[in-house]
Amino acid sequence: MSRSVLKAILLVLMRVLYRPVVEGVEHIPADGPVILAGNHVTFIDSLFLSLVVDRQVYFIGKDEYVTGKGVKGRLVAWFFTTCGMIPVDRNSAHGGVAALMTGRRVLDEGKIFGIYPEGTRSPDGRLYRGRTGIARLALMTGAPVVPFAMIGTDKVQPGGNGMPRLAPVKVRFGTPLDFSRYDGMDRDRYVLRAVTDEVMSQVMHLGGQEYVDIYATKAKAA
Repeated sequence: MSRSVLKAILLVLMRVLYRPVVEGVEHIPADGPVILAGNHVTFIDSLFLSLVVDRQVYFIGKDEYVTGKGVKGRLVAWFFTTCGMIPVDRNSAHGGVAALMTGRRVLDEGKIFGIYPEGTRSPDGRLYRGRTGIARLALMTGAPVVPFAMIGTDKVQPGGNGMPRLAPVKVRFGTPLDFSRYDGMDRDRYVLRAVTDEVMSQVMHLGGQEYVDIYATKAKAA
């Protein structure tokens, strides 16, 4: 089954079951490289993002999603890769670099790359400090960054586990952010932090989440 057929089926189901409200999708360029950067509150965020954007969205996912055995494992792998997931071993010593280089390759090919700057799902629904990989990606490729906010998906799949529930969902996209003024400064840590914070500020504005200036991984550990 092709991606277009799968997407058509899922779109019908999603519209019937969730009736998602999508705002600002016109801000996504019709062609060329684009970085979609947003909040991450539950596992199902990437599915909704892929379904509401007309162009194919590629994103990084754990390689364990495509390494399952048997018929079920193959079906799960087919589903995620068809939805645009690129498997990466993020737990390896070079997982971060691999994810960054994968994103760069996608953008160099003129495609859309979706990323969650927090680096992991929010443990409590609040918005956490962004990691600077988003900034390095934007400055290395020159791709515009379109911020977005997932609203209500945490009610669809609380805690990121279990079967999805019925709940209102809204996906809101902001205007593209251009960081060409920082061209050639992708190794300046102050610039990387400034760019990342600007992206997170826009995500916070779009979603209305409370912002916490620590990394989500630290909050989870605590």
